[in-house]
Amino acid sequence: MVNMGGHLLDQPLPTKEVDQIDPFLLIHHWNQPLKAGGKQSEIGVGPHPHRGFSPVTFVFKGSLHHQDSIGNNKVVTAGGTQWMHSGKGIVHSERPGKELAENGGENEFIQFWVNTPSKYKMEEPYYLPISDETTPKIEKDNATISIIAGTFEGVEGPAKTYSPQTLLRVAGDRKSTFSIELPRNFNALIYVLNGGLNIDDKIIKEKDMVWLNNDGDEVHITITEKCRFIVLSGEPIGEKVATYGPFVMNSEQEVKQAILDFQNGDMGSLVETFT
Repeated sequence: MVNMGGHLLDQPLPTKEVDQIDPFLLIHHWNQPLKAGGKQSEIGVGPHPHRGFSPVTFVFKGSLHHQDSIGNNKVVTAGGTQWMHSGKGIVHSERPGKELAENGGENEFIQFWVNTPSKYKMEEPYYLPISDETTPKIEKDNATISIIAGTFEGVEGPAKTYSPQTLLRVAGDRKSTFSIELPRNFNALIYVLNGGLNIDDKIIKEKDMVWLNNDGDEVHITITEKCRFIVLSGEPIGEKVATYGPFVMNSEQEVKQAILDFQNGDMGSLVETFT
């Protein structure tokens, strides 16, 4: 658990033992209700920059209002995904939706950071809001698997990635049993939001993260207690990682340049609007 601006949230990655599971750099899990009577402009995270990676947010409860320096202004609600590739630089904010801020309510999301290969770090940034309704899904023995990125069982996710990945959200009932097939050369992890799993005869509990090291291509899963979990898998990039706050580059010099570019306004600016 970590303290972010006075708020405690779960951080399954990085840990004391693992700095990253290439290409995944960080996972934060927020699950705290909001009190009624708040103002959007005073809640959440105000304008801040990013460069060199994709910060991705899975919204499970509540809503997330995104604004950025390239003109996007969107709200993603429960079941949706906020996908952003920061590329050469972007400034954005992340606030709860207006109704959630004013009326209060449940608010749960996971944000994870996906590294970008060096040759794509300075591409133009882009933002993609994915709603629950437009998220492709398949059913497996009383479990629903949402495909966010990559191809899973012939179904392609809508998000654009810069290295091979398969990113899934799964919700299932107790005793649901199924297999998930992933490329053998991928790094893969599972994080459990709630409930419990048996993965290849290993018990996985609420808020556990397991780094999958499988001899084959299939992961065999039995849900032992009604459960929600995510699967993050991707081909390792295998490059040096240099980070400073919101910047993920390949060298300290590139990080210093990112800081300078932001200070000079080269990543744009964001004046938030609230209605």
